[in-house]
Amino acid sequence: MSINYLTQELNNIENAKRENRQRVANIVLDNKDLMQDLVDITFDVNNKISIKAAWILEWICTHHTINWILPYLDKFTFNIKNLQFGSAIRPCAKICEQLAAAYHKRQNFEVLEKLNSQHIDAIIETGFDWLITPQKIAVRAYTMHTLYLFGLQKKWIHDELKHLIETKIIHESKGTKARGEHILALIEKHQKSRI
Repeated sequence: MSINYLTQELNNIENAKRENRQRVANIVLDNKDLMQDLVDITFDVNNKISIKAAWILEWICTHHTINWILPYLDKFTFNIKNLQFGSAIRPCAKICEQLAAAYHKRQNFEVLEKLNSQHIDAIIETGFDWLITPQKIAVRAYTMHTLYLFGLQKKWIHDELKHLIETKIIHESKGTKARGEHILALIEKHQKSRI
């Protein structure tokens, strides 16, 4: 199997229906060498096929195991800031949330071992960028939760996140207001538990 075959399969995806994503995910899962190609295509940020690659990358990480992304954390975390298309940012924001959740739960030893402080800092920096630039509601929702989880270890994140939610995010739409208020409640609960 080659990158050309994977590219052809990605081009053949008509839409993001589950069966389409699972079909191409199965090709990668059955041919592990294609995972590197999938990550590379995801970060070919000026090419619209990167959107479909990001769909498959997210499907693998969320429906199979987040551990699939671990060998590629440098490429993933240091390049998410370069994503151009909102439809590629959304699945990558969800992968960030999955990484943060796995790290926070402290049950996945591979994530704890491989996700280092540089990776976390890159996710945090990109997350704040996503919150201050125009993004879809799903990106904001995943990102707020990601930052909340990493903020459990780094207090300054909660302070910045709270400020952004109160001054910007809750004024954007009903969806972002609802998620923002939920995250504010979690931050407040966490701060009270530390007193």
